[in-house]
Amino acid sequence: MKRDVIALAALLATSGIGHFARPGPFDRIVPQALPGSPRTWTYLSGAAELAVAAALVRPGSRRRGALAAAGLFVAVFPANVKMALDWRHAPPVYRAAAYARLPLQVPLVWWALRVARSAR
Repeated sequence: MKRDVIALAALLATSGIGHFARPGPFDRIVPQALPGSPRTWTYLSGAAELAVAAALVRPGSRRRGALAAAGLFVAVFPANVKMALDWRHAPPVYRAAAYARLPLQVPLVWWALRVARSAR
């Protein structure tokens, strides 16, 4: 298995586990426009990340998993925007981290699409 596939799956699995182990920070960045409880969205997104990670490590589902990862990275972008807005008055280190997440989504989407192309 290629190193980039393993790394992408590990990133998603780690984040997915984090959604269950420490859901509070994730709850706080769920956009208020979403219906229902933020905790529900935290758990759903964590489960999605774990499912996508599992799909990536199976050769038969790797392409679909990588495309799902790209979609997931796009789907969570509003949470990153909310975090950046909420933290605009936070200490500089926190503010920098929140702002850095915004452009980081682009290389993550690109990475997932590259894995999808290589899985053909």
